[in-house]
Amino acid sequence: MLFNSLSFLLLFLPVAWIGHQVAARAGHQHAIRWLLVMSLLFYAWWNPAYLALLCGSAIFNFAAGELILRLARNDKAQERVLAAGILANVLLLCGYKYLFPVLHWLEQFGFHTVDPAANVLLPLGISFFTFTQIGYLIDCKGGIASGGRFIEYFLFVTFFPHLIAGPILHHREMMPQFRDPAKSHWNWENLALGCSIFFIGLAKKDFIADWLAISANEGFSHAGGLSMRSAWTSVLSYSVQLYFDFSGYSEMAVGLALLFNIRFPANFDSPYKSPSIIDFWQRWHMTLTRYLNLYLYNPVALWTASWRARQGLPVGRSGLKTASGFAALVLVPTLITMLLAGVWHGAGLNFVMFGLLHAVYLCINHMWRLLFHKKNSPSSPAWYNTVWKVGLTFLAVVIAEVFFRASSFQEALAMLSDMMGQHVGEPSAVVQATKPLLLAFGIIWFAPNVLQIFAAWSPTLSKPHTSVPEWLQWKPSLPWAVVLGLLAALALLAISGQTEFLYFQF
Repeated sequence: MLFNSLSFLLLFLPVAWIGHQVAARAGHQHAIRWLLVMSLLFYAWWNPAYLALLCGSAIFNFAAGELILRLARNDKAQERVLAAGILANVLLLCGYKYLFPVLHWLEQFGFHTVDPAANVLLPLGISFFTFTQIGYLIDCKGGIASGGRFIEYFLFVTFFPHLIAGPILHHREMMPQFRDPAKSHWNWENLALGCSIFFIGLAKKDFIADWLAISANEGFSHAGGLSMRSAWTSVLSYSVQLYFDFSGYSEMAVGLALLFNIRFPANFDSPYKSPSIIDFWQRWHMTLTRYLNLYLYNPVALWTASWRARQGLPVGRSGLKTASGFAALVLVPTLITMLLAGVWHGAGLNFVMFGLLHAVYLCINHMWRLLFHKKNSPSSPAWYNTVWKVGLTFLAVVIAEVFFRASSFQEALAMLSDMMGQHVGEPSAVVQATKPLLLAFGIIWFAPNVLQIFAAWSPTLSKPHTSVPEWLQWKPSLPWAVVLGLLAALALLAISGQTEFLYFQF
């Protein structure tokens, strides 16, 4: 079931919300149980066969977390349980997400290990609920997580607004909300906020992302036979499709959670306005960046720093100014982290290249900051510095997105050759996207994002800074109700079928 389907909007969501209100009258725990049942139904609706997988994963990780907490005075035993828990989660993820792609890849070298027609349907949201629970186990070992009731933990893992494509939730943010009886009470403000944000996200998906998907799909299906104009139009169409698809989903998830008085962490904050690739990853899939920094980049960087300190080698800023220090303290942690980020998104050499490109970008960005920070020419106007930085960052991101979108490494190379003018061709569906693209980029670069428009009401756990004019700031008023009501009606009428989100099945 998808958020942009009529079965979800006209059947599942009304039943889930009304049932939650009724259950809450009998007590907070009844409301929690109702949300859990509806979340499991949401998951089973897509493929009932994988409901046991989701439930088994939650039961296993909760039990592993409880065991880790009980072994608090035995570090070695804790480490063994933690290692076993992480290994089990990784094997589960790799078995479903990477086993068959790797076996099919090995066939190119004569290793016939699987029926060519064999494959496995990827469980919905397996990367998200697996990463969430690995983080929980690590925090149990670190004394950050304190355990609790299984029903609350189960809801933390399965809560349906985040199950398709995130955000990646952290127990410290979510468990207190699920335990708070006040979250079951009727709240008109959250109802208005949630509906408003949800339908803006739905409109982004319906009117921009899905429309530009036509030209993006047409172009990539002809990779290797496009003119330079068509190739760039296709790639830019995809970059905008991805932007509005993921931002639309993120806002729909935030809105849905608010309907049940739950606040999610922000996950998307105008990343194409970023003046650097470091800033881009602080704005794009923000909870994934936080997760990777917290559980991978920082531990690797701290380990390398400790190793250098034991060897008597410089660390800190003085260490970064040496080639070996920069390699150990920045390059190695960044390479490991971004390669994992790449393969997390999918199996294939194209996703490895996606991660590798971003690792290179980040290292160059760190080196630039280290060597040339605050050395811009004073004669250059501020707008000029902003424009070229944003433009260069966006260009780098677009090139990496070619590998993200392509169905194979070879297709990505073919598209890049088209972008350099190596071929001729003009699929009409591609060229027709030029004017909508200009309008979409106008929205991306010059309009405030949803978090800024709703900032005064704190729709997410973090309140973004905003300088949006007062007339553009949302308020529970009749004019806003009319505008958003009309937008909601048009978005519902535009649904003609189910179009998957691009982060679906990650």
